[in-house]
Amino acid sequence: MSELAYKRTNVYEVADEAKMKAIFDYAEGYKTFLDEGKTEREVCAYVVKAAEEKGYKPFTFGMKLKAGDKVYYNNRGKNLYLIRIGSADVAKDGVRIVASHIDSPRIDLKQVPLYEAENIALAKTHYYGGIRKYQWATIPLALHGAVILKNGDKLEVKIGEDESDPIFYISDLLPHLAAKQSARPLGEAIEGEGLNIWFGNIPYTAAENDKDKTVKENVLKILNEKYGMVEEDFLSAELSLVPTYKAKDVGFDRALIGAYGHDDRVCSYPAYTALFDTETPEHTIMVVLADKEEIGSEGVSGMQCAIFSDLLGEIAASFGVSTAAVRANSKCLSADVNAGFDPNFPEVLEKQNATYISHGVGVTKFTGARGKSGSSDADAEYVGYLRKLFADNGVIWQTGELGKVDVGGGGTVAKYIANMNIDTIDVGVAVISMHAPYEVVSKADVYETYLAFKAFMK
Repeated sequence: MSELAYKRTNVYEVADEAKMKAIFDYAEGYKTFLDEGKTEREVCAYVVKAAEEKGYKPFTFGMKLKAGDKVYYNNRGKNLYLIRIGSADVAKDGVRIVASHIDSPRIDLKQVPLYEAENIALAKTHYYGGIRKYQWATIPLALHGAVILKNGDKLEVKIGEDESDPIFYISDLLPHLAAKQSARPLGEAIEGEGLNIWFGNIPYTAAENDKDKTVKENVLKILNEKYGMVEEDFLSAELSLVPTYKAKDVGFDRALIGAYGHDDRVCSYPAYTALFDTETPEHTIMVVLADKEEIGSEGVSGMQCAIFSDLLGEIAASFGVSTAAVRANSKCLSADVNAGFDPNFPEVLEKQNATYISHGVGVTKFTGARGKSGSSDADAEYVGYLRKLFADNGVIWQTGELGKVDVGGGGTVAKYIANMNIDTIDVGVAVISMHAPYEVVSKADVYETYLAFKAFMK
């Protein structure tokens, strides 16, 4: 190919022995992170512990910050801000922001979930985020979350992850009886109200009244004896079903990682580890681990919450400068994933403008759907800035869109940050089977994303 032509680079084709070792070593830490943090609450707790070990202190409003300070703001245990104050003038240099999200598609319990049908105790659910419902049936599920008991105590729940734990289950039809179901469109094979969780099968035979000798009553008895719960406690609970699968290497060469929750923890992990590993204290840096991206970034822990602008305001106030100036001179990487090109489904992606597995970190200039609807669409100047930055720091990168024009589309947190007059672009990892209970990424891409974030921060 001519030297004038553009060509993507396969990381594994150019990596030397030292680079290969770095890629594979980094992946081990990422896999541990995935296994320990399957919900936004668990990720926050995990990263707060790591941050404190690196010298980060809790931030409180009104605290005056100075160069060298390392603080974090834990927003309700579900959304985390990590901030390191640099030596540069924040009014002129702004803040380097890397914003990822730590929520993933899942199955949530409804507030009044328990019922019994034909001697089976079941629980009603409401799925969270964009899932393909049929993928969540007949796989082992674990129950994670928090319950606020009647007396105000908080109960942390994680059942199904240990080898000795029970797991939970959504049933599906056997093929022998599924002719009508199989004739339906794939998206309608299982309805949302059909994603009911199997909770138990043994009646409470010790009950004094025959009406209480039910399977549901036995489940309630177990919950009360083990956890001090009564049925009303589900009203003040956030309980989610997530796959029990552990993060594992994929393929004979172990080049890939299969796991639940790559979207978007595959960008969250490089974001905060890059911050911890960046020693040059020039730029002020903010790493955001947001919640609620999968349902529109709404609510008090989502990216649309005022807490983001409030924290930028606190940084500005610490130095007596204009918040508007800080925003105008800040730069942001919206750290989110893109669809990796899948040879099994080539018809939905346009080959010239897709992101490819193991070809480095992906830069997505715009997201949205159809005519770029719902996208901030970064300008050429900002893409040019990143292009030079990555070249100067040896970062292997590529560009890509989320599917062919008019085939589909999606969004990220980018537009909410760009709306605040902050240059923003999507940068992240190509994912195979995005939003499935088990997704796949390349170890090489995870590592290049880490290198990209380090280059941006330093």
